[in-house]
Amino acid sequence: MQIYKVGGAVRDRLLGRPVSDIDWLVVGASVEEMHAKGFRPVGADFPVFLHPKTGEEYALARTERKSGRGYGGFTFHASPEVTLEEDLIRRDLTINAMAEDDQGNVLDPFHGRADLEQRLLRHVSPAFAEDPLRVLRVARFAARYAPLGFRVADETLELMKQIATSGELQALTAERSWKEIERALMEDEPQVFINVLSDCAALKQLMPELEGDAASLAALTQAAKHHQPLHIRWACLLHSLEPASIKALNQRFKAPRECQELAMLVGECASNGHRALQLEPEDMLALLQKFDVYRRPQRFEDFISVCQMVAQGSAQAYPQADYLRAAAAAARAVEAKPLVEAGLTGQTLGEALKHQRLEALKAYKANAEN
Repeated sequence: MQIYKVGGAVRDRLLGRPVSDIDWLVVGASVEEMHAKGFRPVGADFPVFLHPKTGEEYALARTERKSGRGYGGFTFHASPEVTLEEDLIRRDLTINAMAEDDQGNVLDPFHGRADLEQRLLRHVSPAFAEDPLRVLRVARFAARYAPLGFRVADETLELMKQIATSGELQALTAERSWKEIERALMEDEPQVFINVLSDCAALKQLMPELEGDAASLAALTQAAKHHQPLHIRWACLLHSLEPASIKALNQRFKAPRECQELAMLVGECASNGHRALQLEPEDMLALLQKFDVYRRPQRFEDFISVCQMVAQGSAQAYPQADYLRAAAAAARAVEAKPLVEAGLTGQTLGEALKHQRLEALKAYKANAEN
């Protein structure tokens, strides 16, 4: 039995990046031997075990064969006879197909180290084209390592095009696709993810609504520069689309509720946000009511953040932000307690609150214009 570190842990150590998760590979062992040493099996698809003391995952070396469509369309074979090289050749990129033994020696049968030095994302073997999820993975790696100068190798991009035009991308589940999209959006240069998908014709298959949308990429770039959370980045990416298209993308990838909700609100309300300084008090009140700023003030603040990222993506200032925040504060300052104490209830109370909030917004607008 031989145990190696593999994949990202080796890659990132060689790049001088922090290593968070370690993948362990066991060569020359059987399932029975792993059981005998106290390893606990997990997963049903292929033999992966938890270390009896550390709880880390250890996978038996395995080969794979294409047996169906999509990410899950593979048959795996694990046995003591499977070699390290046979396991590594099934991986996606050469920089992910290196191993390190317990002496710190790097085993690199597919020249991943050279590709690290040349800043290339290159596939290991033609079998790369059998797994459509790798299109999204490579685009995500391109976004992650773009700050270091990495690019996708021409021959790998060509294989990605073959996958995109084969129809295999349609076999990906929404959950698997979203997992890659989410991780890519949280990279420092997420716009690279979208650009690579466009370059290999995958964007046209997965998110055709975004094809050629430079404004969305500019807003997303700004959101990343300002370290915005996922739901703001997603809303920035979709901000220029019509609500129907935003709804379609939300549903296609089963985006989390917070992402869906903010993206839809931005699609419906961004124009009023940009016209905030010209809005009549009645329209401002309707905008604030739509966001329920009285019970959910953070949602309105997130909306303002998206609008700011959009403006900065176009190299514009956004004085509307302070105006919108002050208008929301003026409306929230109206208290229900005096009205309740005066005996108002139900619809009458609601109408009175609405009237007083409108008066507060009229006063705020008048002061702001003087």
